[in-house]
Amino acid sequence: MTIVVVEEDRDRAIAIVDALHASGSYDVHVIGNHSSLARRIAALAPDVVLIDIDNPTRDMLEELTLASGPLERPVAMFVSGAAGGLAREAVEAGLSAYVVDGLKPERLKPVLDAAIARFQIVRQMRSELAETRRALEERKVIDRAKGLLMKARGLQEEEAYALLRKAAMDQGRRVAEVAEALVTASGLLS
Repeated sequence: MTIVVVEEDRDRAIAIVDALHASGSYDVHVIGNHSSLARRIAALAPDVVLIDIDNPTRDMLEELTLASGPLERPVAMFVSGAAGGLAREAVEAGLSAYVVDGLKPERLKPVLDAAIARFQIVRQMRSELAETRRALEERKVIDRAKGLLMKARGLQEEEAYALLRKAAMDQGRRVAEVAEALVTASGLLS
């Protein structure tokens, strides 16, 4: 597993790297400053990003969050203080873990495991949500197509759906695709 550690303090970075190596076999890269952070993280394509920062500001949190790509990989941020209620914003921004009271080497492995697990759960939920939205959109299109067929041919709802299903089977396409073509064509003709 490749881990990028964003840590400006050299001694703390060394302690973090040592703790990671003590807890597992990781390929660890340290980024010591925030300049071109997004490009540097992207170039390393890590599996996980760990960010250790004393007292982040709202702008700093936003910049680090965007740069680390929390929708693409687990990101854990360790902060020294409560940081003025930034925890909620951090979680909403997609961070997998927002740990107050800094990064302590003995807590690193459990936080890393929790961040990875939370990221996987959230990614699964996003995937399921996208699939549900797609299915609802297809259902709406199918309903519109049935309505068009019912109106144009005087069919009952079941008959309109059966006609769509038969056309889909005849064309080797999905019902939603046939319905979308019908709705699109009727929109162009109206």
